[in-house]
Amino acid sequence: MYADGAKKNGTIYQGAAYEGLTVHFLELAFAAGGKALSDDGKKSEINSPENLKALQFMVDGLKSGAVPKAVTTYMEEQSRRAFEAGKATYQRQWPYAYAKGQDNPKVKGKFKVVPLPAFEGGGKAGILGGHNLVVSAYSKNPAGALKLIDFETSPEIEKQDAAKYSLAPTLAETYDDPDVKKALPFAAELKQAVMQAKVRPVSPVYPQISQAIYKNVNAALSGQVSPQDALKKADTEINQALATF
Repeated sequence: MYADGAKKNGTIYQGAAYEGLTVHFLELAFAAGGKALSDDGKKSEINSPENLKALQFMVDGLKSGAVPKAVTTYMEEQSRRAFEAGKATYQRQWPYAYAKGQDNPKVKGKFKVVPLPAFEGGGKAGILGGHNLVVSAYSKNPAGALKLIDFETSPEIEKQDAAKYSLAPTLAETYDDPDVKKALPFAAELKQAVMQAKVRPVSPVYPQISQAIYKNVNAALSGQVSPQDALKKADTEINQALATF
Protein backbone atom coordinates (compact mmCIF):
# COMPACT_ATOMS: atom_id res chain seq x y z
CA MET A 1 0.00 0.00 0.00
CA TYR A 2 2.83 2.39 0.89
CA ALA A 3 4.67 1.58 -2.35
CA ASP A 4 1.58 2.11 -4.45
CA GLY A 5 0.73 5.32 -2.65
CA ALA A 6 4.26 6.61 -3.16
CA LYS A 7 3.73 6.47 -6.91
CA LYS A 8 0.75 8.81 -6.49
CA ASN A 9 -0.05 11.15 -3.59
CA GLY A 10 1.04 8.98 -0.69
CA THR A 11 -0.62 7.46 2.37
CA ILE A 12 -1.75 9.50 5.36
CA TYR A 13 -2.83 8.68 8.90
CA GLN A 14 -3.09 10.29 12.33
CA GLY A 15 0.55 10.84 13.33
CA ALA A 16 0.40 13.76 15.78
CA ALA A 17 1.46 13.19 19.38
CA TYR A 18 -1.94 12.15 20.76
CA GLU A 19 -4.16 9.11 21.32
CA GLY A 20 -4.82 8.55 17.63
CA LEU A 21 -1.14 7.78 17.04
CA THR A 22 -1.13 5.27 19.89
CA VAL A 23 -3.98 3.43 18.18
CA HIS A 24 -2.38 3.46 14.73
CA PHE A 25 0.98 2.32 16.05
CA LEU A 26 -0.64 -0.51 18.01
CA GLU A 27 -2.55 -1.60 14.90
CA LEU A 28 0.74 -2.14 13.10
CA ALA A 29 2.59 -3.47 16.16
CA PHE A 30 -0.10 -6.04 16.99
CA ALA A 31 -0.31 -7.06 13.32
CA ALA A 32 3.47 -7.55 13.35
CA GLY A 33 3.12 -9.84 16.36
CA GLY A 34 4.03 -7.35 19.08
CA LYS A 35 2.51 -6.54 22.47
CA ALA A 36 2.36 -3.48 24.70
CA LEU A 37 2.16 -5.15 28.11
CA SER A 38 2.83 -8.58 29.57
CA ASP A 39 -0.18 -10.86 29.89
CA ASP A 40 -0.56 -9.98 33.57
CA GLY A 41 -0.36 -6.25 32.77
CA LYS A 42 2.51 -5.68 35.17
CA LYS A 43 5.41 -5.15 32.79
CA SER A 44 6.06 -3.30 29.56
CA GLU A 45 6.77 -5.32 26.43
CA ILE A 46 6.83 -2.33 24.10
CA ASN A 47 10.56 -2.67 23.36
CA SER A 48 10.45 -5.83 21.24
CA PRO A 49 11.72 -6.85 17.79
CA GLU A 50 8.14 -7.01 16.51
CA ASN A 51 7.30 -3.51 17.68
CA LEU A 52 10.59 -2.22 16.32
CA LYS A 53 9.72 -3.70 12.94
CA ALA A 54 6.40 -1.83 12.98
CA LEU A 55 7.93 1.48 14.05
CA GLN A 56 10.77 1.17 11.56
CA PHE A 57 8.17 0.57 8.85
CA MET A 58 6.42 3.80 9.81
CA VAL A 59 9.68 5.77 9.90
CA ASP A 60 10.82 4.35 6.56
CA GLY A 61 7.50 5.41 5.05
CA LEU A 62 8.25 9.02 5.92
CA LYS A 63 11.86 8.80 4.76
CA SER A 64 10.89 7.32 1.38
CA GLY A 65 8.17 9.88 0.76
CA ALA A 66 5.42 7.24 0.76
CA VAL A 67 3.98 9.15 3.73
CA PRO A 68 4.06 12.97 3.69
CA LYS A 69 5.96 14.58 6.58
CA ALA A 70 2.87 16.61 7.48
CA VAL A 71 1.41 13.39 8.91
CA THR A 72 3.36 14.00 12.12
CA THR A 73 0.95 16.91 12.79
CA TYR A 74 -2.28 15.25 11.63
CA MET A 75 -5.20 14.32 13.84
CA GLU A 76 -8.51 13.02 12.46
CA GLU A 77 -9.81 16.16 10.80
CA GLN A 78 -6.48 17.28 9.32
CA SER A 79 -6.01 13.91 7.63
CA ARG A 80 -9.63 13.76 6.46
CA ARG A 81 -9.46 17.21 4.91
CA ALA A 82 -6.14 16.46 3.24
CA PHE A 83 -7.59 13.30 1.70
CA GLU A 84 -10.75 15.02 0.52
CA ALA A 85 -8.60 17.79 -0.99
CA GLY A 86 -6.81 15.19 -3.12
CA LYS A 87 -3.52 15.43 -1.23
CA ALA A 88 -3.33 11.69 -0.52
CA THR A 89 -4.18 8.46 -2.34
CA TYR A 90 -4.79 6.38 0.79
CA GLN A 91 -6.07 7.43 4.19
CA ARG A 92 -6.13 5.42 7.41
CA GLN A 93 -9.17 6.74 9.23
CA TRP A 94 -12.10 6.02 11.54
CA PRO A 95 -15.47 4.99 10.03
CA TYR A 96 -17.05 8.41 10.69
CA ALA A 97 -15.05 9.85 7.78
CA TYR A 98 -17.08 7.86 5.25
CA ALA A 99 -20.28 9.80 6.05
CA LYS A 100 -18.34 13.06 5.98
CA GLY A 101 -17.02 12.15 2.53
CA GLN A 102 -20.51 11.42 1.25
CA ASP A 103 -21.48 14.96 2.29
CA ASN A 104 -18.67 16.39 0.16
CA PRO A 105 -19.72 16.61 -3.51
CA LYS A 106 -16.06 16.72 -4.57
CA VAL A 107 -15.36 13.19 -3.33
CA LYS A 108 -18.80 11.58 -2.96
CA GLY A 109 -18.81 8.25 -4.79
CA LYS A 110 -15.13 8.57 -5.69
CA PHE A 111 -13.57 6.55 -2.87
CA LYS A 112 -14.06 3.21 -1.19
CA VAL A 113 -13.44 1.78 2.28
CA VAL A 114 -11.47 -1.44 2.83
CA PRO A 115 -9.80 -3.04 5.87
CA LEU A 116 -6.12 -2.38 6.50
CA PRO A 117 -3.95 -4.87 4.63
CA ALA A 118 -1.99 -7.48 6.54
CA PHE A 119 1.42 -6.52 7.87
CA GLU A 120 4.05 -8.16 5.67
CA GLY A 121 5.13 -11.36 7.38
CA GLY A 122 2.47 -10.92 10.04
CA GLY A 123 -1.28 -10.60 10.35
CA LYS A 124 -4.05 -8.03 10.67
CA ALA A 125 -5.14 -6.06 13.70
CA GLY A 126 -7.63 -3.37 14.57
CA ILE A 127 -8.04 -1.53 17.87
CA LEU A 128 -11.30 -1.18 19.80
CA GLY A 129 -12.37 1.77 21.86
CA GLY A 130 -13.84 5.22 21.53
CA HIS A 131 -17.62 4.78 21.54
CA ASN A 132 -18.05 4.72 25.30
CA LEU A 133 -21.16 5.56 27.33
CA VAL A 134 -20.76 5.48 31.11
CA VAL A 135 -22.61 6.64 34.21
CA SER A 136 -20.57 8.84 36.51
CA ALA A 137 -20.29 7.74 40.12
CA TYR A 138 -21.09 11.36 41.00
CA SER A 139 -24.23 11.58 38.86
CA LYS A 140 -27.25 13.13 40.57
CA ASN A 141 -29.53 11.08 38.33
CA PRO A 142 -27.93 7.71 37.58
CA ALA A 143 -31.28 6.15 36.68
CA GLY A 144 -31.88 8.84 34.05
CA ALA A 145 -28.36 8.41 32.73
CA LEU A 146 -28.89 4.67 32.43
CA LYS A 147 -32.13 5.20 30.50
CA LEU A 148 -30.28 7.51 28.10
CA ILE A 149 -27.61 4.86 27.54
CA ASP A 150 -30.31 2.25 26.94
CA PHE A 151 -31.81 4.58 24.33
CA GLU A 152 -28.50 5.38 22.66
CA THR A 153 -27.64 1.68 22.37
CA SER A 154 -31.07 0.57 21.20
CA PRO A 155 -31.32 -1.14 17.79
CA GLU A 156 -33.17 1.84 16.29
CA ILE A 157 -30.53 4.40 17.29
CA GLU A 158 -27.60 2.11 16.45
CA LYS A 159 -29.11 1.70 12.98
CA GLN A 160 -29.50 5.46 12.62
CA ASP A 161 -25.93 6.15 13.75
CA ALA A 162 -24.56 3.56 11.33
CA ALA A 163 -26.62 4.51 8.29
CA LYS A 164 -26.48 8.30 8.72
CA TYR A 165 -23.16 8.91 10.45
CA SER A 166 -21.18 5.72 9.54
CA LEU A 167 -20.43 4.99 13.19
CA ALA A 168 -19.50 1.38 13.95
CA PRO A 169 -22.45 -0.36 15.69
CA THR A 170 -21.96 -2.30 18.91
CA LEU A 171 -24.85 -4.62 18.05
CA ALA A 172 -23.80 -7.38 15.64
CA GLU A 173 -27.20 -7.62 13.99
CA THR A 174 -27.12 -3.94 13.00
CA TYR A 175 -24.41 -4.66 10.42
CA ASP A 176 -26.80 -7.03 8.64
CA ASP A 177 -29.69 -4.58 8.46
CA PRO A 178 -30.59 -3.91 4.77
CA ASP A 179 -30.66 -0.12 5.26
CA VAL A 180 -27.26 -0.17 6.95
CA LYS A 181 -25.77 -2.38 4.25
CA LYS A 182 -27.12 0.00 1.60
CA ALA A 183 -25.66 3.06 3.35
CA LEU A 184 -22.38 1.33 4.20
CA PRO A 185 -21.13 -0.84 1.33
CA PHE A 186 -18.32 -2.00 3.63
CA ALA A 187 -20.63 -3.09 6.50
CA ALA A 188 -19.57 -6.75 6.32
CA GLU A 189 -15.87 -5.84 6.38
CA LEU A 190 -16.42 -3.41 9.26
CA LYS A 191 -18.22 -6.08 11.26
CA GLN A 192 -15.37 -8.51 10.69
CA ALA A 193 -12.81 -5.86 11.67
CA VAL A 194 -14.63 -5.15 14.94
CA MET A 195 -15.07 -8.83 15.75
CA GLN A 196 -11.35 -9.57 15.34
CA ALA A 197 -10.06 -6.31 16.86
CA LYS A 198 -7.88 -6.12 19.95
CA VAL A 199 -8.28 -3.82 22.93
CA ARG A 200 -5.86 -1.12 23.98
CA PRO A 201 -3.62 -2.01 26.95
CA VAL A 202 -5.82 -2.59 30.00
CA SER A 203 -4.29 -0.80 32.99
CA PRO A 204 -5.21 1.72 35.71
CA VAL A 205 -2.42 3.91 34.31
CA TYR A 206 -3.45 3.65 30.66
CA PRO A 207 -3.26 7.44 30.08
CA GLN A 208 0.44 7.39 31.03
CA ILE A 209 1.02 4.28 28.89
CA SER A 210 -0.61 5.89 25.88
CA GLN A 211 1.36 9.09 26.36
CA ALA A 212 4.62 7.12 26.52
CA ILE A 213 3.70 5.45 23.22
CA TYR A 214 2.46 8.41 21.20
CA LYS A 215 5.09 10.85 22.45
CA ASN A 216 8.01 8.58 21.61
CA VAL A 217 6.56 7.22 18.37
CA ASN A 218 5.98 10.79 17.19
CA ALA A 219 9.56 11.67 18.11
CA ALA A 220 10.78 8.79 15.94
CA LEU A 221 8.52 9.79 13.05
CA SER A 222 9.76 13.38 13.32
CA GLY A 223 13.37 12.21 13.14
CA GLN A 224 14.24 13.43 16.64
CA VAL A 225 15.29 9.97 17.84
CA SER A 226 15.91 6.55 16.32
CA PRO A 227 13.13 3.93 16.44
CA GLN A 228 15.32 1.89 18.81
CA ASP A 229 15.78 4.76 21.26
CA ALA A 230 12.10 5.70 21.02
CA LEU A 231 10.99 2.23 22.11
CA LYS A 232 13.61 2.08 24.87
CA LYS A 233 12.37 5.35 26.31
CA ALA A 234 8.73 4.30 25.97
CA ASP A 235 9.60 1.06 27.76
CA THR A 236 11.16 2.95 30.66
CA GLU A 237 8.25 5.38 30.95
CA ILE A 238 5.62 2.63 30.82
CA ASN A 239 7.39 0.60 33.52
CA GLN A 240 7.66 3.72 35.67
CA ALA A 241 3.90 4.29 35.28
CA LEU A 242 3.14 0.66 36.11
CA ALA A 243 5.22 0.91 39.26
CA THR A 244 2.91 3.58 40.65
CA PHE A 245 0.07 1.18 41.49
